[in-house]
Amino acid sequence: MKKIFLIVLALFLSAPLAAFAADITVAAAANVQFTLEDLKAEFTKETGVEVKSVIGSSGKLTSQVENGAPFDVFLSADMKYPKKIYQDSFSAQAPKVYAYGVLVLWTTKDLDLSKGIAVLSDAGVQKIAIADPKVAPYGREAVNALKFYQLYDSLQKELVLGESISQANQFIATGAADIGFTAKSVVLAPNMQSKGKWMEIDPKSYKPIAQGVVVLKYGDQNHSKEAHEFYDFLFSPAAQEIFKKYGYNLP
Repeated sequence: MKKIFLIVLALFLSAPLAAFAADITVAAAANVQFTLEDLKAEFTKETGVEVKSVIGSSGKLTSQVENGAPFDVFLSADMKYPKKIYQDSFSAQAPKVYAYGVLVLWTTKDLDLSKGIAVLSDAGVQKIAIADPKVAPYGREAVNALKFYQLYDSLQKELVLGESISQANQFIATGAADIGFTAKSVVLAPNMQSKGKWMEIDPKSYKPIAQGVVVLKYGDQNHSKEAHEFYDFLFSPAAQEIFKKYGYNLP
């Protein structure tokens, strides 16, 4: 028995540390959905830690965090929500900007995007999809862009609100909306590149979309090593290349 015990102990001690690493759950704003798949794959390759993801609007994810959801790390679409989480003592440290998002117009219809944002006033545009500005930062900045160009009042009745940018994307991709506002990271995703056409919105027309990340209190208390490793990984050269691939600007 002693010999068997020693053999089992030796096998245990010689096993890779990654084999005993805990899985973590990352809550992420919908604009990061496709980017996160590449980030997760690269992080797991480097560390052996598996990453599960929960996707939603930044506002709804914040509510879930503050109602006890077991998330380890939160990637928001802005800094407002992670700052609230920090101020309400649900994170291990103050948030940090991991990327700047870029707002685009996207359509699968035969619309002339060379007109710029003025295309929204075309007779062929009856429904314009945006994420709900109350909970989704990209929706909020879409409204700011419309107001900048003095189009919001005339087009307000044509706006179709998605619960998150993910639902707004569905409206656009399926043609349920004629055109809509989304993130550049979405239209650059491999499975979206062949769908429709898009144009960037002039960044002077909306506030910079500074996207923040925090290690949540749950992650700090339950999977501290792995959660902080993922947080640090987001600022590594490998992760920054992935963010650039999906059209984000780096801090």
